[in-house]
Amino acid sequence: MRLLANQEASSAMEGTIAVPGGTVWFKRVGAGPGLPLLVVHGGPGLPHSYLRSLERLADEREVIYWDQLGCGKSERPSNRELWTMQRSVAEMDAVVAGLGLNRFHIFGNSWGGMMVQQYALDVPSRAFSLTISNSIASIPQFSEMVARLKSELDPATQSAIERHEAAGTTYKAEYQDAIRTWNETYLCRVRPWPPELLEAFATMGTDIFETMFGPSDFHIVGTIKEWDVFDRLGEITLPTLILAGRFDECVPEHMWDMHQRIVGSRFVFFEKSAHMPFIEEPAKFDSVMRDFLRQHDSSRA
Repeated sequence: MRLLANQEASSAMEGTIAVPGGTVWFKRVGAGPGLPLLVVHGGPGLPHSYLRSLERLADEREVIYWDQLGCGKSERPSNRELWTMQRSVAEMDAVVAGLGLNRFHIFGNSWGGMMVQQYALDVPSRAFSLTISNSIASIPQFSEMVARLKSELDPATQSAIERHEAAGTTYKAEYQDAIRTWNETYLCRVRPWPPELLEAFATMGTDIFETMFGPSDFHIVGTIKEWDVFDRLGEITLPTLILAGRFDECVPEHMWDMHQRIVGSRFVFFEKSAHMPFIEEPAKFDSVMRDFLRQHDSSRA
């Protein structure tokens, strides 16, 4: 692990860690009496910057980010064989070890929520809690969700998505406008989008997404097309918080079913949010997270 001084704040530290397939960048922000919170971003391929809101929690505890291999400030290898769930979980394990995390909390959003479920199921750790934010436990079920939600869009938007994906002309302005409608309906409903979210999409590692998912959420043909841990959720023993948004593409009904399968888990519903309650309902998000993390700072003592 290599550490770098961060000139922005004395309480922040940056560095790099060797993981399977390359080297990743991390940042540690804040301090306080609470256990560190390891933040796992989505995408796959969307860098950590859209989760910058979680730094609001850094007055009580250290908040730790890393850019997963292939995106953001991390190394970007060209080997597409790296983009699998198994290697991603091994990367997370290497980050935890490289940071020396023995007592910590985990937060995963979207794809990050999928990864942290797999990590909690398969990797012994000293994590004290798990937060699954706006995520899924089954790609086959997610495919059904997005097909239904797409059918509820206006006919012109549906048609543009279907025609251009079939023709391979997703670079056309009409398709990009249709995807913007989808994103502003089911990803983030704040207008305008905050700079950190625009920045994350502008610097996304598209090779990772296309290899793991496929050309879009509507055609998942990549390496995780059959990923499904829905029937294993009962094996998760960590105290777990599940966050769901009314307008999320990861529909709240599915996340409620996940909650029902994780014994003792807590479910929180965000009435005005889609996929990013930390941006869309920040006051409620912060209150919920602070309460849950404080409650479990000593849960395994």
